[in-house]
Amino acid sequence: MKVASYTKTGSKASAETTLDKAVFGREVTPELLKQAYLRSLSNARQATAKTKTRGEVRGGGKKPWRQKGTGRARTGSIRNPLWRGGGTIFGPTGEQNYSVEMPKKAIRASIAHALSAKAKQVSVIESFDIVSGKTRDAQALIAKLGLKGGILVVVAKAEEKSARSVANLTNIQYRLVSQLTVFDIMNADNVLIDKAGLEAIYTWLGGKK
Repeated sequence: MKVASYTKTGSKASAETTLDKAVFGREVTPELLKQAYLRSLSNARQATAKTKTRGEVRGGGKKPWRQKGTGRARTGSIRNPLWRGGGTIFGPTGEQNYSVEMPKKAIRASIAHALSAKAKQVSVIESFDIVSGKTRDAQALIAKLGLKGGILVVVAKAEEKSARSVANLTNIQYRLVSQLTVFDIMNADNVLIDKAGLEAIYTWLGGKK
């Protein structure tokens, strides 16, 4: 498949780039994509929720009434989980681990399947290098390329100024090839890859070099 190719200034290159079918032309397996997509969400999840047990809730140190003779059920603390204002049983502790593992081979395959699913939205640029590090220059380059919606910029080597130039643009994700996830690829409307990044993808996923 041939896709649009651009110079580093955003001008249309004289020749289009042919994507290797070994990476961008695979038959997509929805089940594998779903597994990898959910894995990305799970690995990004943080255990921020925490509830207090009866030993952590303030108060309740004194036995509310004597053990026998009152006609009421025996209890030792007003922070009993059965009482209003008491502790929580089996609540989140803040130490949960939501990470999900996948075999490396399956991860590579899922990335290739995601790229195959988005092959028609892929563009190749000579290099994504915003020397000034300014957001307006990054916006001008993207506008010149004619890309709209959510954009995933994939590079082989991160440049500090380039990363800074798109840091405040909510519609642009700046990723190294080694950071690629199915979540980022499938959520992007356009995938912009620099030439060095394309070669790195081929090396990683088994395409032509």
